[in-house]
Amino acid sequence: MSVHSRLDKSFEEAPRLPLNYRSKYVLVSDCHRGTGTTNDNFLKNQNLYYGALQYYYRLGYTYIELGDGDELWENKNMGQIISIHSDIFCLLSHFHRQGRLFMLHGNHDMIKKNSHFLQKNYSQYPRICGNNPHLEKSPLFPGLKIYSGIILENAVPDSRDLYLTHGHQADVCNSVFWRVSRFLVRHLWKPLEHFGVLDPTSAAKNYTRKQKTERRLYQYAQQENRILITGHTHRPSLSEDDLSYCNCGSCVHPSCITCLEIEHMRIRLVKWRLAVKPDMSLYAARELISGPAAVGK
Repeated sequence: MSVHSRLDKSFEEAPRLPLNYRSKYVLVSDCHRGTGTTNDNFLKNQNLYYGALQYYYRLGYTYIELGDGDELWENKNMGQIISIHSDIFCLLSHFHRQGRLFMLHGNHDMIKKNSHFLQKNYSQYPRICGNNPHLEKSPLFPGLKIYSGIILENAVPDSRDLYLTHGHQADVCNSVFWRVSRFLVRHLWKPLEHFGVLDPTSAAKNYTRKQKTERRLYQYAQQENRILITGHTHRPSLSEDDLSYCNCGSCVHPSCITCLEIEHMRIRLVKWRLAVKPDMSLYAARELISGPAAVGK
């Protein structure tokens, strides 16, 4: 199956969400939430992410996660990930209860396609109630469905829809042979990461692979005359002159997280970083990187 076919297949049964002047979406990718160990690349930015999540929840955005939300190649136990980042999952559950949470799977959380896995890990989670040492089960994401793609259906006549997917479909190692790549990451590259050895199968860590993957995604968008939005390579991208291919970036940059915001039919690329107020207190600062650009064309 070709790159083109794999990307087409991702959208065959994709849900269609409305895109109009009242729509407010935040597109986030590649959180790679882990278990709190030295291999948990999300850990350094978890407070930035939580602050950003509160901002989008308060302002009524719908949260769409474009895959690799949880690091399930290096880790087998989803329960540990939820426990370590329980405050984040609690807030995400509020999005879900209001119908404002949609999740895609990527290559690192491909197992989420399995309905048994979702029922076991996402329908409820343990929490400690006050000072009660006993664990209770609380609803997390009951009924949640994980998709391979989502289409934002443009309400403006003769305008292009937005096609959202993770982007690993353009990388054969991380799509067709993802089980082999998972085995290598879990048993070889994870231990070597302590010594600074980078995973050569990763599009995010291998510059040549990153370029090839992005070129294939852009070519697909051009050929199909679509606006394609992905993650996977961790490199944020939004060109105001050509919206054919956009990338959310990731939540595991060294000192920031990046995401795409859609509001009033305009899209912008923003980053969240740690900043200092005059009184020396720290806060999560939101900064515009690129845009806004009109999507109604």
